[in-house]
Amino acid sequence: MTGESTSGQDERTGEAKAKGPQWHLYMIETAAGALYTGITTDVARRFSEHAAGKRGARALRGKGPLRLVHHHSVGSRSEALRLEALLKSLSASQKRAWLAEQGARSD
Repeated sequence: MTGESTSGQDERTGEAKAKGPQWHLYMIETAAGALYTGITTDVARRFSEHAAGKRGARALRGKGPLRLVHHHSVGSRSEALRLEALLKSLSASQKRAWLAEQGARSD
């Protein structure tokens, strides 16, 4: 017996078993105040890519300096994609209201 159950938890520790990479939602603000929303498994790496202008989103190129205004762990990729789509459908003022509700933090 391996100590693992089919419930998604390790029987010995009671902790959840890993189910792939942890996905994060992040928001970047441009120098002009525009908000960009994205998902990644590594926020620091992805922000660096955006800031460097290489491998970053075209929407952010030449829009710097950039500021990471929010990020949080979402869970699975499908959950992250759903939340990203929801946020991208909001107006700028609605996105800012969402950020205020989340207690946006700068990193």
